Parts: sequence; C-alpha cells; structure tokens
Amino acid sequence: MKTTEAGDALKADLPQNLWGKVFAATPIVMTVMATILAGLSSSEMTRAQYERAFAAQMQSKAGDQWGLFQAKRVRSAVERSTLDLLSASFELSDVGAAAESSAAFRQVAETDRFRDALRAAGTPAPTAASADRDADPAVAAAITALESSASEADMSALVAKLDKTALDSALERALGRVREFEKAAAPGEEAIAYLDSALSGRGADLGVIRDMTALRLRSEALRYDQEARLNRAVANAYELLVRKGNLSAERHHLRSERFFYGMLGAQLAVIVATFAMAARQRNLLWSFAATAGLAAVGFALYVYLNV
Repeated sequence: MKTTEAGDALKADLPQNLWGKVFAATPIVMTVMATILAGLSSSEMTRAQYERAFAAQMQSKAGDQWGLFQAKRVRSAVERSTLDLLSASFELSDVGAAAESSAAFRQVAETDRFRDALRAAGTPAPTAASADRDADPAVAAAITALESSASEADMSALVAKLDKTALDSALERALGRVREFEKAAAPGEEAIAYLDSALSGRGADLGVIRDMTALRLRSEALRYDQEARLNRAVANAYELLVRKGNLSAERHHLRSERFFYGMLGAQLAVIVATFAMAARQRNLLWSFAATAGLAAVGFALYVYLNV
C-alpha cells in the first residue's frame, strides 16, 4: 500500500503536460538506448575480431606464397649456376643435332615423337612479366607501393581506398594466371621428361647427355623464374587483403569503443532521471538527464555514420 501511494505521489508531482510525459518517459527511453548501444558495441567488437582472424588467415597464405617465391628463385639460381659451370667446362651444342650425329642415339633421334618433343622443349614458356596488366588501377598502385616499400602511412592511405571486391578479383586473377601458366608449361615439361628418358642409358656418348642436361637446366631455370613472378603476384594480393582486414578491424574496434562510451552516457541519463523522479528539485536534474541522453544519441549517430 505504501509503495502504491509513493508511486501515486510521484505521478501527482509530475507536470500534467507534454513535458511531464517526456520527463516520465526519459528513464525508459534512455534504458532502451543504452541497451541498443551495448548491442552495437558488442557487434562491432565481434566484427573486429572476425577481421583480425581473417587477416591472420590471409597472412598465413601470403607466407606460403612467399615461401614458394623464394624456393623457386633459389632453384632457378642453382640451375643457372650449374648451367654456367657446364658451359664453362664443355662445349655444348644443340641436342637434336648431337643426337642425330651419334650412332648410339641416331635411331631415337630420327623418330617423329623425338622431334616433336624437341620442338616442344624449345618453345618458350608463356611469359609472366605482365602479371598485373588487367588489374584495377587502384590495386596496381597499391601493389607498386608495396613492392617499393612505401611507408605505413602511405600504404594505409592507398589500402583504405580499395574495395574488398576489387581485392578479391585481383587475387582470383593472380591465382588464375598461376593455373594458366601451369597448363601452358605442362607440354614443355613432358617433352623434357621424354627427351631425358630417351637419351639416357643408350650408350657412352656423354656429349649428348651433357647437351640434354644443359637443355633441361635452361628450361627449368626459365620456368622457375616465371613461376616465382606469379607467386609474388599472388603473395602481393594476399598482403593487400591482410592490410585491408587489419584496417577494417581497427575501424570496427574504434566504433565499438565509441558505442560503449555512448552506452555509458545513456546509462548516466537513466541514473540521473531516476534520481530526479524522487527529488524535489527535479527540473534541473531532468534537464541534465535529457542533455546527457541527447548527447549519447547524437554521439552514437555520429559514430555510426562517420567512424
């Protein structure tokens, strides 16, 4: 009974006009706002954590591509070094001519399959020098800055302008070029393997074997060089995705922090309005509560639209 009477007394003290209704609704509205802001803060933090995890996955994939790039560059250097030693030690000649002039290898060298394989082995592999020829200009500019070791501030400014869809497309193009190169280089690799097998163990003509070895070394060195370029292009695309993910995570983290501050402002308004309902000098307190509530709402809108 006493509680009911106290509530009736508080209602009776409220002005019976529009402002009275606003004052009475202030704690309820601010409680709802605080709940909404808390949900937004939690949502933004979850998205920040997702972006961080995504960036970590892309960094792992980029590391794999850089590992392939380095391994193939090393393999190419080893092949070229061996070829240089072989060239400096012996006089090398064309494999086909040498095989046809050798009694031990003449029979296999005169077959159509051998000649077809020789032509395939001598055909240059498709070039990978223009790996980013069809890339989005903004993505190409970011890759150029990345390869030239631009400052973090410059890289952040460039990456912030990139669209996630454009980055995904650039990555898909880079991976597609890897697949295209592997498909185009397969006949040459098969031809080298056939020639190597056909010219092995058929006699003691070491000159032909050396010439075949030189052909294989030269072909593999060129292939490794071009594969390394393609792996670098893929790694650069992954690196841009890493940076984009980290920037997005920082943005969501900042938004979460700002929404949290807005929630605190709304809760402050609830507390002040609640005390005001029980205080005799409630006009000033309600004004303060309303100001705090409006500030919280305005701050939340600013964060949502601009941060």
